[in-house]
Amino acid sequence: MSACVPHRTNHQPHHDRDEPDGSRSRFRGGPDRGGGGSGTGFRINGADVTASITVFLIALPLSLGIALATGAPLQAGLVAAAIGGIVVGLLGGAPLQVSGPAAGLTVVTADLIQQYGWRTTCAITVLAGLTQLVLSVVRVARSALAVSPAIVHGMLAGIGVTIALAQLHIVLGGTPQSSAIDNVLGLPGQLADLHPAALSVSALTIAVLLAWPRVPGRTGRAVRTIPAALAAVALATALAAAAGLRLPRVDLPSWQSHALPELPDGPMLGILAAVLTITLVGSVESLLSAVAVDKLIAARKKPAVRIPRANLDRELRGQGAANVISGALGGLPVTGVAVRSSANVAAGGVSRQSTMLHGLWIALAALLLVPVLDLIPLATLAALVMVVGVQMVNITHLRSVRRNREMLVYAATMAAVVLTGVLEGVAIGIAVAVAVALHRLTRTRITVEERDGTYRVRVRGQLTFLAVPRLSRVLSKVPHDADTVVELDGSFMDHAAYEALHDWQAGHEAHGGTAVFTGRSGGRIAEPASESHACCRPWTPWRNHHCQEHPATASPGQRHRHRQHGKHLHQLASGISSFQRNTAPLVRDELARLAREGQRPSHLFLTCADSRLVTSMITASGPGDLFTVRNVGNLVPKPGAESGDDSVAAAIEYAVDVLEVDSITVCGHSGCGAMQALLNGAQSEDKGTPPTPLQRWLRHAQPSLDRMRSRHHSWARISGRLPADAAEQLSLTNVVQQLEHLRANEAVARRLAEGTLQLHGMYFHVGEAQAYLLADDPKTGGAEEVFDRVTPGPPALENTPA
Repeated sequence: MSACVPHRTNHQPHHDRDEPDGSRSRFRGGPDRGGGGSGTGFRINGADVTASITVFLIALPLSLGIALATGAPLQAGLVAAAIGGIVVGLLGGAPLQVSGPAAGLTVVTADLIQQYGWRTTCAITVLAGLTQLVLSVVRVARSALAVSPAIVHGMLAGIGVTIALAQLHIVLGGTPQSSAIDNVLGLPGQLADLHPAALSVSALTIAVLLAWPRVPGRTGRAVRTIPAALAAVALATALAAAAGLRLPRVDLPSWQSHALPELPDGPMLGILAAVLTITLVGSVESLLSAVAVDKLIAARKKPAVRIPRANLDRELRGQGAANVISGALGGLPVTGVAVRSSANVAAGGVSRQSTMLHGLWIALAALLLVPVLDLIPLATLAALVMVVGVQMVNITHLRSVRRNREMLVYAATMAAVVLTGVLEGVAIGIAVAVAVALHRLTRTRITVEERDGTYRVRVRGQLTFLAVPRLSRVLSKVPHDADTVVELDGSFMDHAAYEALHDWQAGHEAHGGTAVFTGRSGGRIAEPASESHACCRPWTPWRNHHCQEHPATASPGQRHRHRQHGKHLHQLASGISSFQRNTAPLVRDELARLAREGQRPSHLFLTCADSRLVTSMITASGPGDLFTVRNVGNLVPKPGAESGDDSVAAAIEYAVDVLEVDSITVCGHSGCGAMQALLNGAQSEDKGTPPTPLQRWLRHAQPSLDRMRSRHHSWARISGRLPADAAEQLSLTNVVQQLEHLRANEAVARRLAEGTLQLHGMYFHVGEAQAYLLADDPKTGGAEEVFDRVTPGPPALENTPA
C-alpha cells in the first residue's frame, strides 16, 4: 500500500504533520500508545525503555571496538554513540533508526587518522556534518538511493574484508599494518609469532558470538535476552581476569585530557576528498539503513502503534547535526547502523525515545563505568569487530546480486575498496556498473529465418538507436513480397528503432508483403503502419490512449459507426487480451492464494464512481488490499435515510463486522459532477414531477451543501490555500460530512469506541495528480479542516546493507 492511503492525525501544529516524530499517539479512538505524551505531560513508554537497554548493551562494546579499529581514542567511540543516539534520535527522520559509530566508516576514519592525525580528523567530521546539513536543505536525500545496491554491498563487503584483515593481527597478538595488502603479506610472520593469551580470549569471544544465538530450548530463549556481543565481551573479560592473563586492555583516559578538534592542516584537495568520502559513505549507509528499518517496521505483526515512514531529508539533517556535534566533542563520525536499528525494532521500540535513551545510557556508562570498561582486553574488542567485518560480506546480498546478474559490479567494487580505498573503490564500482549497463543496452541479437514461405525476424534485447544499423541490415534480407513476422523480445524500444520498424513495414506492405509484430509468446502486439489508427496500438502508453474516433470524444455519427462495427467491443477484447498476455502471468499466483484464503483487506475505500479515479493507481494497491465502494459523489447515506438503497450501508457493515478492516477512507475529487449538480440545483424536484434516481440519490449530499453554507463551520483549506471555487469547496466539505455520517453508523461507532478502527479523509485533484489528506479533526468544533498534500515517500529497496 502506498502512503496515499492516509494516516489521520489529530489537530497539531503544521510542522508536526509534515514531519511526524512518531512519539505521540496520532490515532482516534484509542489510548496514547506512541510513547510520548499527547497532552501537556511527557511520558516514556515502557517498551522504549526495554528496547533502549537492549540496544545500549549491543552498542557499548561495538563502539569501543570500532574506536579501537580506527586507531582513535577509545572515548571517541562512546562520544559518537551517545551523540548519535540523542541528537539523531531527537532530530532524525527515522524514529527507530539507531545511529553511532559504524563499521562502514572504520577504514575511512583509520586512513584519515593515519594521514592527518586525530584532531584534524575530528575537524573533517565537523565539515562532513555541515555538508550533510546543506544536502538536506536542497533535499537530495533520495538521490543517494540511486546508487546500485551491488555497489553499496560491494563497498560494505570491501570494508568488511579490510576490517577483518586488520583486526586479525590484534586477535593473534600483533599490530595491524597500514593497508589491506600489507596485512595480508604480514600474516605469515604473525602466525609464526602467536601470543597464546590474546588468542585464547579472542577465540572465546568468537565462539560465544557465534554460539550464543544458537543455544537451543528454553535455556536458549533465556540467554538470548542478553545480547551476544555483551555476553562475549563479558565472558572473555572474566576469563582474562580470573586467569590473570597479562594483556593490553582498554585504557579510557580522564575526560579532562580528551582531545578536541583543530583546524584542518593538509592539502586542500586532500581535505575536500576526505570530507566528501565521509559524507558519501555515511549518508548512503544511513539512508539505506533507514529504508531497511521501514521494512522491518512494516513486517511487525499487529503493531501496538504505527510508526511513520522515514523522512529521508530530515534523517540526513539529523545525521549532519550529529556529525557536527560529535566531531566538535572529539567523537567518531556518526551514521545510521542497521544492526543496532534492527535490534531496536526487534526489542519492541515504538518511538524515537528508545534511541535517545540508549544514547543517554551510553553517556552515563562513559562517566560512571570507566573502572569496569578498563578491564576489557583489546583482543576481545578486536575479535568482536573482526566478526562484524566478516559478517559485512553478507551471503544474502551475494545471492541477490547474483540473481540480478550484478556479480561483476559487486566483485569489482569490493576488490577496488580493498586495494585502493573507499572513495576510489566506489568510483570504480560506478564506472563498472555504467559499463555493464551500456553493454547490456547494446547487446541485441537480431536473426532471421525462413520456414514454409514465412520469414521470422527475432530481436532479443533492447532496441535502441545503436541496434538500428543491424536491424535494418537484417530486414533488408527479407524479400519485398514475403509474409513476415517480427518477434520483439525486449522491454524497451526507443524512437529511432520504432521509426526504423515503421518505415520498413510501410515499404514492405507497399510492395505486397505482410508484416506482423509479436511478443515473445507469439501474441500480436503492434500494427504501426496506419497513421489513422496509430494511437490505438497496444504498445501506446495509456496516458496518451485517445484517438480521433475514440468513443469518448467522437461525434454521435462516429459513435454510431463504432457501435455498428463493434469497435467498442474490440477495444474491450483487446484490453482483456493484453491483460491475459502481460499481466495475468504476473498476478496468477497471488490471485490463486487469495482465492484459497479469501479476501482480507485492511482498508475500506469509499470513493466516487468517476472514471478518472483509478483507486489501485492512486493508492498503489493490488488485489486484496482494498475493499472498494464507489458511488456518485462518494456518499454515505446517514443511517435511517437510505430510502430503500442499502447498498452502501451493507458494504460498510460487511467490511467492518465481517472483514474487520482497520480503517475507512472517504475520498473525494476535483471536478466532481455530483457536487456541481448539487450546486446547480439538479437535486431540486418540480412539483408534480417524480424525482429521478439521480435526484433521489443526491438528497444524501444535501447535508454537505448545508454545512458549506452554514456560518457555524469554517471553510476547509487545501494545503494552506482556500479552494479554487465553490465546487472544490463543496467536494472538500462533502468528505468531512460523509465522515460524520460514518460515525453515526452503529458498527463503525462500536469499532471506534473499541479503538480498532480509524477514519480518514482524502481529496484527489485529478488535474494535478495530487492527493491530499484530511489532517484536522472534524469533531473539534469550529476548528478549520485542512487537507495536506501527500509528498512522495522513499522507494522500496530489496537490497539494503546489514
